[in-house]
Amino acid sequence: MSLTRRRTAAALLALPLALSATPALAHGGGGGRPRPRTLHIAGDSTAAQKYADAAPETGWGMALPFFLGRALAVANHAVNGRSSKSFIDEGRLTALLDGVRPGDLVLIQFGHNDEKTEDPARGTDPYTTYQEYLRQYVKGARARRAEPVLITPVERRRFAEDGTARPTHGEYPAAMRALASEEGVTLLDAQALSLTRWQELGPDGTKPCFNWLEPGESPNYPDGVQDNTHFRPDGAVEVARMTARALLDGRVLAPRDLRRLGEPVPGAWITWPQA
Repeated sequence: MSLTRRRTAAALLALPLALSATPALAHGGGGGRPRPRTLHIAGDSTAAQKYADAAPETGWGMALPFFLGRALAVANHAVNGRSSKSFIDEGRLTALLDGVRPGDLVLIQFGHNDEKTEDPARGTDPYTTYQEYLRQYVKGARARRAEPVLITPVERRRFAEDGTARPTHGEYPAAMRALASEEGVTLLDAQALSLTRWQELGPDGTKPCFNWLEPGESPNYPDGVQDNTHFRPDGAVEVARMTARALLDGRVLAPRDLRRLGEPVPGAWITWPQA
């Protein structure tokens, strides 16, 4: 990686911390205004901030603020290609926790890259190392008097020949569910929720949610792309909405913390900054 790219990556890693530098209801220096509680996202490319050179690919974390009240902020630390292991090994959990304050939430969603067991830098075993790494996120959040929330990996777009939506994450969601029960952590079952939603939409109806593009449709993908993992704006909005609803159903957030749960949120609201 060039020096310029390393500096850019470092700046992007630090950016979310500026959004969450103070605790809920603490007063800022001189301003006297309450500062928002922050939802810190630890995750992979399905949640991550995307930039103009990747549009229209969209992480669900980009759409989550549309469903949150103004008293809540989002610090999106999710990064493409990371697993529960590599996120920690690269120092990203430490950076995230440096910005966590009492009353904040830490949303933890990994699985897609943990499944790449042929890669020693990322692969984990569901009931041993995967759970061991996830415990570090839980302990780190609790040590800062924040609430950890485990989120099973959102499902890919996979359908059987008969049109049945198929699970793709093996034992990782079950391992996370077991850990949540053992540790007494709130669990948002994004895998089950998204699988149900993709089934409702069907093979054709899910294509607008995922990064499926025809040749020439986007300058970033001149030859087109058929991506069944990453989202376009409509898919990111779908997943962000189900995440917000699950936070309400799990009593992690109150009705006053949320908005637009039953309202249209146009994908056109998504924007991609320059990297």
